[in-house]
Amino acid sequence: MHSMQDKQLFEYAVIRVVPKVEREEFVNAGVILYCPAQKFLQMIFTLDKERLRALCSQADSYEIEEHLRAFEHIALGHPEGGPIGRLDIASRFRWLTATRSTIVQTSKVHPGFCADPAVALRRLHAQLVLC
Repeated sequence: MHSMQDKQLFEYAVIRVVPKVEREEFVNAGVILYCPAQKFLQMIFTLDKERLRALCSQADSYEIEEHLRAFEHIALGHPEGGPIGRLDIASRFRWLTATRSTIVQTSKVHPGFCADPAVALRRLHAQLVLC
């Protein structure tokens, strides 16, 4: 068991797919987690195509997965993340979690403490997306 001193503050947001923005219905598709102390910024996504089709039969899952991959590239600072992917880690997290009215959106940012941000990210993904 880890003591509180071993734990680092992190912030996370749920990544949502909103196929018809005007209806404000969404499917949780991923989680992005930022831990400044460990210079960690990653996201995991799993697009449930059946749930997506239930919300919007004409949703283009291929296009949505491309949007999610773009988020992933930016989070990782990958060259395919373009100019935003070249920003510092805190700026990339703030850009990714900014309020937007597009098909891929994020929840409000929530705090937490963890010893291992990669483990926390997988746990949140399982709880908030895969369940």
